[in-house]
Formats: sequence, C-alpha cells, structure tokens
Amino acid sequence: MQVSQWGEAPIFWKDHLIYVDIEGHKIIRTNPETLKEQVWDIGERIGTVVPHLSGGYIYAGDTGINTYDPITGTKTNLADPESHKRGINRFNDGKCDPYGRFWGGTISLTKKIGDAALYMLDSHGQLHRKLTQVTNSNGICWDSDAKKMFYIDTATYSVRVFDFEAKSGDLFNPLIAIDTKALGLSGSPDGMTIDSNGNLWIAFCHGGSVICFDPVMGEQLCKINLPCIETTACAFGGPNLERLFVTTGIHESLEEPYAGRLMVIDGLGVHGVPSFAYSSLI
Repeated sequence: MQVSQWGEAPIFWKDHLIYVDIEGHKIIRTNPETLKEQVWDIGERIGTVVPHLSGGYIYAGDTGINTYDPITGTKTNLADPESHKRGINRFNDGKCDPYGRFWGGTISLTKKIGDAALYMLDSHGQLHRKLTQVTNSNGICWDSDAKKMFYIDTATYSVRVFDFEAKSGDLFNPLIAIDTKALGLSGSPDGMTIDSNGNLWIAFCHGGSVICFDPVMGEQLCKINLPCIETTACAFGGPNLERLFVTTGIHESLEEPYAGRLMVIDGLGVHGVPSFAYSSLI
C-alpha cells in the first residue's frame, strides 16, 4: 500500500477511504477490504479532500479550493482567498458539514500567530470567512443533530465548541471543550472525528497516539498508542463504520518502519457517523 510523506484528512465514502499525502501532492483512494488503491498526483500540496456529490472531488491546498475530475484530470479553481499569501499560507484540514457545505481552514507555514482563517464554501459556490485569528486550522466535525461544531486550531492545544446555526452556518458562543495542555498530553491535537456516542477521537501529531474524549466533561476516555510519532488524522470506516483508520507522516529524523502508512484499529466497540459530500446547487 501507499506510503505517504505526510498522510492526512481521511474520509470514508461509498466503501472507500479517501485521504491525501500533503507533501507528496497526492489524493489516495483505497478499498480497505481488497487493499486496491488509486493514486492521483495533483501537483501541489493539498491539505484535505472531500467527495463531490455529482462526481469527482473537492480539494484544498496551495492554490485554494479546487474541483478535481479523476477521469479527465481536470482541475477547476473555486476560491483562493489567501492568494496574496502564496508560499506563506496554504489550506490545511477540512470537511463537509451535514448540509453539504465545504469547510476548510488555512495554516501559517511560518507559524505566524493568528495569520490564518477558517472558511465555508456554500452550495452556491460562495466563500464565507467564518473564523479569523487562526494559526493552524485542523480537525473539524459536527454533533449528531448539527447544533454543535467542534474545531481545532492546533496552536491553541485545545478543541473549541460552537453553537452552529444550520441555515447560515454561523458560529456562536465559543467555549473550550477540551484543553490538551491542561490535561498534560504530549503532542499536538490534529485531525479529529466523532463517534455515534458524541465522543471525539483526536490524532496527536508528534504524540504517536489517538485519544478519545468526552467533549461535554472535557475528559480523556481512552488512549491508543501507535508505532510512529506523527499520527495526523483519523476517520471511522468499514461496513458499519466500526473501524478507525489513522493517517500518519514520516518524521525526518526518526527511523520508523510504519511511518507514512495508513493504519486501522479494530475492536473498539464504537461506531462512527456517516461522512458528507459537497453538494453544489449551481
């Protein structure tokens, strides 16, 4: 199977897991049952990918938010709000909300505090800036009734929770749901998913682990250690969304045989929730 320089942003969609290799410039689609893979070189760093309901993908990276047709190789730019920061910022993690809108945030590659942002691409193709003063936009997910949105800006070492207004996608009443520094956890909170019980599963970059939290109490429920330090993101998949897939990256100064590989954790006794595709009305 594919070994990624920096795997990220897994999403399970129609029996396949889709994810990216940021530094390898690739979208990867794998069937976890047959291990058959398809790999597309996009020609730029890409932080996330989601399926487009009408076919193909939406990806976000160095050149903003784009569509990609894997059959023809055609790429079409939809928005590039930080083109004036090319080489300084790029898009990082993102997902679609339950209403088919794409959310993606940027990262300051120079680690300039507050120089990035979180954006929402609506179903009409209009881009909305939803949060400012972001440094490293990462994990994002919604609870089962889409009244709460959970969000990680890695530089804050915390998970924020917002009241989520469905029609507009507006965010209100931000609170710290989980403070990973206060809990004394090693590594940085990165990609995130949610299970059917409403608990959050977070991959800890530089921490070699995935940790499950109760976001209501802000407490750690369990920790899974993995055999490489750069654990980047996670997603539930499989026939009943009972398997936890974890993307990883290669640490430049460590010799780790499993680094960069897609890992799977079985037997957790919990299930994920369905993923969402981008739905365009134009």
